Amino acid sequence: MQSRSTAEWQGDLMSGQGKTSAGSGIFKDAKLTWKARTEGVAGATTPEELLAASHASCFSMALSHALAQAGHPATRLQTTCVVEFGPKQGGGFEVRSSALEVNGWVPGIDAAGFAKAAEGATRRAATSRTSACMARIRLSGSRAPCLIGCPEPVGVPRSPVQEGAR
Repeated sequence: MQSRSTAEWQGDLMSGQGKTSAGSGIFKDAKLTWKARTEGVAGATTPEELLAASHASCFSMALSHALAQAGHPATRLQTTCVVEFGPKQGGGFEVRSSALEVNGWVPGIDAAGFAKAAEGATRRAATSRTSACMARIRLSGSRAPCLIGCPEPVGVPRSPVQEGAR
């Protein structure tokens, strides 16, 4: 299976603009600008927004499969991904992280079982293997997220569920 998208750019980086389209036709001529990429502008997308959609989708599929294989098919998984883009040391820009937060409605599973499935999905999801990854896992009804993946966020305490999942 191959997926295809196209992008077109006109002008220089700072004042130019571009557009991107998905080969499937699900989106066409989505506007791209450097200002949108570095400052956020309504009405335009960014490569990082598209990466976030890809990572959230891929991880949801991998986690759904892992849960079903463990005998606990999910009723629903809701995944949000935040991709951080910014200046890097020494000049230029980089994707700094891709952080996932998952709310799962999974009958008959405890926090440790969910964390184990999420950790496995992080390793198996194709997009997770191509991105700097960090997953925030939250069970339905749970108030404390379980952080899985790399790199560890600075200043966020580890939960007891995490310690048992590693």
